[in-house]
Amino acid sequence: MTTPRSLRGSYAKSEGRRQEIVSAAVEVFSATGFHKGSLREVADRVGLSQAGLLHHFPSKERLLEAVLTWRDDDSAERLGAPLPEGVDLLRGYVQLVENNTRTPELMELHTLLSAEGTSADHPLHDYFVNRNTMVLGLTLKALEHAEAHGQLQPDVDCHSAARSIIALWDGLQVQWLLLHGDFDIASDLRRYIQTLLTVQL
Repeated sequence: MTTPRSLRGSYAKSEGRRQEIVSAAVEVFSATGFHKGSLREVADRVGLSQAGLLHHFPSKERLLEAVLTWRDDDSAERLGAPLPEGVDLLRGYVQLVENNTRTPELMELHTLLSAEGTSADHPLHDYFVNRNTMVLGLTLKALEHAEAHGQLQPDVDCHSAARSIIALWDGLQVQWLLLHGDFDIASDLRRYIQTLLTVQL
């Protein structure tokens, strides 16, 4: 008979294994990119067969989603807990952009999949819709907080500005990848956000 304790132990072991796989996938996709990185290479790094890996992640898309979720969680940790508010969150955005340039392969992975994910039948469509909703909401809230504290220029529309910040962030990353890192993304994003504020970013 299976006891609650053994169920918890089995679940913890399975979760631990999943985390090992995600960590290995982050390493593989960071080193070789999305297309070259293979499930077999990830499986080899954690001592599993490809079939064993597929027991935990039934497709490459599901594993990629886990890697992207890991990247989101890492970004949240870098911003700090509790999450900064207002201008402090916008400052955190600039720092995140700078950090993203240290893992260009993961930036490329996110950029490629987010473009593909606009299609309603893409397996990661819901992930990207939910992520966009979350980031847009956080950005809007930060701008409204700045507005309430007299830190926003009087003619700024918070909804429009929130969309523009996200669009610029995404677009700058595409340009940076195309130009092989030939400019400073963080500086360009900082310059735009600064035009919205009455205080120094």
